[in-house]
Amino acid sequence: MYPMELYSFCDVTWLFFVHISMEYLFTFWACFMLYKEYDRVASMRLNFLASQGRRAEQFTVLIRNVPHVSGRSVSDSVETFFQKNHPDHYLCHQAVYNANKFAKLVRKRNRLQNWLDYNQLKFERHPHKRPTRKLTMERQQILKDPKSVMSAAFVSFNSRWGAAVCAQTQQSKNPTLWLTNWAPEPRDVYWKNLAIPFVSLSIRKLVISLSVFALVFFYMIPIAFVQSLANLEGLERVAPFLRPLIEWKFVKSFLQGFLPGLALKIFLYILPAILMVMSKIEGHVALSVLERRTAAKYYYFMLVNVFLGSIVAGTAFQQLHAFLHQSATQIPRNIGVSIPMKATFFITYIMVDGWAGIAGEILRLKPLVIFHLKNMFIVKTERDLEKAMNPGGVDFPETLPCLQLYFLLGIVYMVVTPILLPFILVFFALAYFVYRHQVINVYDQQYESAAAFWPHVHGRIIASLLISQLLLMGLLSTKEAANSTPLLVVLPVLTLSFHKYCKNRFEPAFRKYPLEEAMSKDTQDRASESDIDLKAYLADAYLHPIFHSFEEVELVEVRVDKNQAHVASPSPSELSSPSPQYTYHHEDEPSHTVQHYEVEQPHTVYHYEVESPSNVYGYDSEPHYQYYHY
Repeated sequence: MYPMELYSFCDVTWLFFVHISMEYLFTFWACFMLYKEYDRVASMRLNFLASQGRRAEQFTVLIRNVPHVSGRSVSDSVETFFQKNHPDHYLCHQAVYNANKFAKLVRKRNRLQNWLDYNQLKFERHPHKRPTRKLTMERQQILKDPKSVMSAAFVSFNSRWGAAVCAQTQQSKNPTLWLTNWAPEPRDVYWKNLAIPFVSLSIRKLVISLSVFALVFFYMIPIAFVQSLANLEGLERVAPFLRPLIEWKFVKSFLQGFLPGLALKIFLYILPAILMVMSKIEGHVALSVLERRTAAKYYYFMLVNVFLGSIVAGTAFQQLHAFLHQSATQIPRNIGVSIPMKATFFITYIMVDGWAGIAGEILRLKPLVIFHLKNMFIVKTERDLEKAMNPGGVDFPETLPCLQLYFLLGIVYMVVTPILLPFILVFFALAYFVYRHQVINVYDQQYESAAAFWPHVHGRIIASLLISQLLLMGLLSTKEAANSTPLLVVLPVLTLSFHKYCKNRFEPAFRKYPLEEAMSKDTQDRASESDIDLKAYLADAYLHPIFHSFEEVELVEVRVDKNQAHVASPSPSELSSPSPQYTYHHEDEPSHTVQHYEVEQPHTVYHYEVESPSNVYGYDSEPHYQYYHY
């Protein structure tokens, strides 16, 4: 080798070693920060659980796949089993009712009630069409029919220690029976999926996994087509009559810079809703789990379609065919070659989707438009207005995957094309301040997961590190420093070892509740609150909210004319329903009570006298109404 060529070769090799050294530096820095953050989040979770007051989910375990015993109800089987196997700590249980049909009727009743409120002086309904009677019949049928009781129950214990032992141990010799898990908090329960038979859950998960795989690759077809529009030569070949228009400077800049990112945003707009439906079909019983599973699906979708789909040329099936027929070692090589060439596209995508998305989040343009549309076409009553103005919670299924995608872009391009990093840093700085403001001042908290999302976030950041390392190896293998790529082989091994250590060290705090913590909290409660009736506190905590919120309403015939109007009013005496297992007696009160209510409507005042037997308050007692018009 000539001296000049040798000098040039050594100079290029030195530059490649700089890239490799920076990859090591960034990896070690990321792992160090991940370790500190995992330790901090795990400590915050345990401190939060220790500082909480008495909550129903701390004492309650969800039991599924209760075995059927001939001649016994599910409730009897649960009580017998836990009195026998947990005699010192079993307190009570709440059977799970299949109330899905009843919930549909209640939603229908609420819609009709809105129309009734809106058309109060014009609306007319005949007695044989009264939805309240159907509601009452369906409710009684659910409570009295043994078939409506599912093979599941919420079992409560008299101590956190007892609940922790039950939730984290195997209850039967047959591991498929008496399956136990911590109960979600009552706000977090997705009641509809509790009615799904346990046997069908595995089949559902398999079908949904195959459906998500197919959706990912079929969805790449329209995205790849729109991405090809950015290639002006291909567009001119397909539509030569557009050549004069394409040659305009403004049109060319729009097609090459703005259109691809905008097209991706449009195609991904409805995707989270589709993936949420798929997660619900899978059968998860907690809203937090549904959002975590939807976020996982959306992240995989973004990884394949936005990241890999934007880098690899060709349609989805061409990419799949190439991946299946080429050597596995060639995949990182082929993708690595394309990464530097797509840096400009991702800079545009970050500005169009990231920066503009954060600006839209602080302005809340999307909720503002949706609110005005609802206010124009849907809102009829004050109840509708309250629903339309509800800000909801943070949209985790869409927000988390987007943040993780931008972190992946930063990790991949920090060594290959560092010019991308300032755009990533600006995005994360804006996201921090905006979402911090929104969480504190705008959104309503839907449930409390106690940082249960963090292990999934940690795992995807580790996956981003591995992807960046493999793609850098593929890129260097195409250059003159191919012999230096073995130096990068150590990095994936070290990264996986670090992930395994963190999983063993910190993840149990997110999956289990230490018995030491449970016993300490129980001891504190016994010392400070010895007179609390825990059984009464837990009796109806996990009763289906339909039974809690349902009001006994008789919709009587509504006649509207110039002189009089007869309307029905919900009974305020039953704002919440007791558990179906209990009937309350008050024998020391008079045999009847008469309650007076006045409801003001425009130009009309209605006076109601509600007469109901006061010695028994249950589901069979119905108040009588007398109506007076003033």
